[in-house]
Order: sequence, then structure tokens, then C-alpha cells
Amino acid sequence: MARNRNTERLLLVGHDVSTTPPVLAAELAQAWADIQRYHPELPDLAAPESLIGESSSACGAELSFERLLHEAVHGIAAARGIRDTSRAGRYHNRRFLAVAEELGLDHPEEPHPSSGFSLVGLNPEAKRRYRQTADRLHRALKAHSVATAGDTARSFRGPAARHGSSGGGVRVKAVCDCGRNVRVVPSVLAQAPIMCGGCGKPFRIPEAVAVAG
Repeated sequence: MARNRNTERLLLVGHDVSTTPPVLAAELAQAWADIQRYHPELPDLAAPESLIGESSSACGAELSFERLLHEAVHGIAAARGIRDTSRAGRYHNRRFLAVAEELGLDHPEEPHPSSGFSLVGLNPEAKRRYRQTADRLHRALKAHSVATAGDTARSFRGPAARHGSSGGGVRVKAVCDCGRNVRVVPSVLAQAPIMCGGCGKPFRIPEAVAVAG
């Protein structure tokens, strides 16, 4: 419960910082950590901000918690050395589906001719398990969409902004008391804490690294 209160405080203090890409990246990292709580073998998400603004017709066109869980399936498959796709990553095979079912994703229909079992959806148990996580991420994504609604095709934002960069800077390792770590730009932590889904405590940059930076 303390972790959820901290997250709500992140969204309410001062101004709605969830409208900024760095905090949206932090929310993605938090949602990923929530998945790791149930699936510890899932590797850390090295660059959550890389998902912002990125779309994939094979994995889901829009960023959402369901899309994030889909990406987590690929993460676990990679950790296990499982080849879960073919055709340049577009076709999702039955090995992908087997891992997806472990994470609470179902595919009730026959495979799609070109993308296979990519169009998975949350089963009822997963919806209950991740309801708060999905709601929190949805709010952050909605706020980010509102904040960027003024962009038009005539405004050139540059490659860093187009791909959801937090504004530049080198990512360093941030750790928590239970031993997990994430790679993050220091300015992300300066905006608001990133809470660990395992122990509920904030990630921090070790003093030696902070001084070196």
C-alpha cells in the first residue's frame, strides 16, 4: 500500500508531472517492475522511454499496459533463449503463446496469417492482478497525449524527441535495497522517485556514480 500512495503522491504534488516524458518513462519502469514482482526472471527494462511514441503493428499499435505485458513476454523468452518469433520478428509462434499464457495473456482464435499469435489480450485473472498498474499507466499515457496534442506534422521535433528521449544525458544504474537495478537518466529521478515493484522502496543512484557524473 505504501508503494501505491507514493505513486499517487508523485502525480499530485505541485503540478501534474506525468505530462512530461521523463515521468511517463518512470511510470513505464514502475509498471515493468510490477510485472517483475510476479515474474522475477523478467530482465530489467533498460530504456523505458524508447517505447514512447513507438508503434508496432505486430506487437500492438498503441502503447498500453497490455502492450507492455506483450513486450514482457518477449523479454522472458529472450531470457530463456526461446525463439518466439520469425519473419523478422513479425510472426509470433506457439512458443510465444506459451509464455504469453504464463503472463496472463490469451489468444482464443486461430493464428493470424502474417503475425501469428501476436494479438493477445489480458485474461480475467491478469486484469484483476494488474488493475491498479494498468489504471496508473493509462492516466500517465493520457496526460502525455494531452501534453503533446499541440504537435503537428509541420513541427519538427528532432530524433531525440520523436523517439521519446527524456531530453538527453547518459543513463546510469539506479539500485534499490532488494538488489534490482534500472538504467535511468539522472534527471528522471530528479523529477520524481521511481519505486521498485519488488520491495516498494525508491531506486537511487549510488553516491560513487553520482559524484563521477
